[in-house]
Amino acid sequence: MKSFDRRTLLKASAAASVGSIFGIPWEVAAQAAKGGTLVIGTTQKPRHLNSAVQSGIATMMPAAQLFASPLRMDAKWSPQPYLAEKFELSSDNRSVRLILRQGAVFHDGKPVTAEDVKFSIETIRDHHPFRTMYGPVNAVTIDNDRTAVIRLSEPHPALLLAMSTSLTPIIPKHIFGDGTDPKVHPRNSNPVGSGPFKLVEFKPGEHIIMERFDRFFQKDAPRLDRVIVREYKDPASLLLAFERGEVDIQAQIGDPRDLERAKKVPGAQMVTGAGPAIGPLIWLAFNTKNPKLADKRVRQAISYSLDRKLILGQLLGGLHKPATGPIASGSPFYSAEVEKYNYNLTKAAKLLDDAGFKPGTNGTRMTLDVDAIPSTAEQKTMQEYIKPALAKVGIEVKVRVSPDFPTWARRVSGGQFEMTIDSVWNWGDPVIGVHRTWLSSNIRPGVIWSNTQGYSNPKVDQLLTDAGKEMNTAKRKALYKEAQKIIVDDCPVAFLYENINTEGFRSTVVQPPKGIWGLIDGLTDMGARKG
Repeated sequence: MKSFDRRTLLKASAAASVGSIFGIPWEVAAQAAKGGTLVIGTTQKPRHLNSAVQSGIATMMPAAQLFASPLRMDAKWSPQPYLAEKFELSSDNRSVRLILRQGAVFHDGKPVTAEDVKFSIETIRDHHPFRTMYGPVNAVTIDNDRTAVIRLSEPHPALLLAMSTSLTPIIPKHIFGDGTDPKVHPRNSNPVGSGPFKLVEFKPGEHIIMERFDRFFQKDAPRLDRVIVREYKDPASLLLAFERGEVDIQAQIGDPRDLERAKKVPGAQMVTGAGPAIGPLIWLAFNTKNPKLADKRVRQAISYSLDRKLILGQLLGGLHKPATGPIASGSPFYSAEVEKYNYNLTKAAKLLDDAGFKPGTNGTRMTLDVDAIPSTAEQKTMQEYIKPALAKVGIEVKVRVSPDFPTWARRVSGGQFEMTIDSVWNWGDPVIGVHRTWLSSNIRPGVIWSNTQGYSNPKVDQLLTDAGKEMNTAKRKALYKEAQKIIVDDCPVAFLYENINTEGFRSTVVQPPKGIWGLIDGLTDMGARKG
């Protein structure tokens, strides 16, 4: 059994003391970072704050402050102790033992125990949209109050990654274990957590206020006294707040014009590629159960009708990278050996003809609605672009606008859509963020960011199942390579681009997060420079 604790994993950390952040020596930054309030501006609008049953940045970013996970991942993708001071992986890769920190307590003062770990992991396994994340877990057993053993039906190569950040919040059994469906539990919006900050106030559509938890298990952490997540109706109003100094951090700058303005803020720093494990992919999703879109030739035709060079260059200002398939190019499991759907209107028209959708007397072959996640500038741009783009091949597009995120999510998760721009992310390992979109077993009506396209291919199901339990990296790569080729050919979505995340930090911010999760990791080391 392989054993890991903080001492053995962090021997090299002393070397970091001679480094700097944004040119500020670490020792100066550490002194400056004690105390203060940090304001994060966002257009994301969470329905609640319990990431055990909800994916997405809107929930996961504040949840990472309110709840602690067993492990954290450092900048080199290596697991580090967090709420678990020690973890032991069995030699057959079928179990991991977590030994909790002595004295760790929830925000109401009750101890964090192995029973809470068992309850949390079982809740995530049974209710989280990322069903494959803990799919192989068949039991969580208790050795004693501080020791839980996660037991697997088969090896799970993504297990340690899954136990990091807000993918695995440890939630209190004494609050959430009352028999209420955890997805609609009334305490999801007013949780008792295990993390570095405790909730003061959550006003949906306005703000989330969190303050330092003085009994947090890490010595001298968190450094900040208070974190405020302030919601804005759109990127324009958020950018204005960043320029005025109303927010210290502007999350997810995606418009090139916004980026140029943000760069002009005195002392501001732009961090590109923050949170590299997130792996955001932007695509045009098709409802494959809709009669107009059931034939893959129609979906392929639409994909050939989209000029990705124009999208990336003229519309998005060169900020992002082309997406070619379901795995982001930064992943070791990415394969470029897929159909690229280079712009080809002639080919698109022939595919539509062959599928039986010939032009009518007015030149129109069919009419399709297109949705998009609201309050997202890039997605609105894509939505508006698709209308004239598809008109060139005789497809009339009606742009449908959702008033808010919950409305869009209900439409898409309920199959009440034809096409939608969507943002679906890899989350570090394909088992966590990729399988959920393509496995037919994850067609879950009412659950956003599951297999909402209704895509089903038995060969893909088998390839992903095999890859999800294969511990040999070379063999996993081969399985994923074949799966990517089939998925891209079936075209349940038209892959558009990889979103290269840029975050703006004012000069007041000290030590932005350095791990692979960016702002959705616990902000234990971040501070606010005074004066």
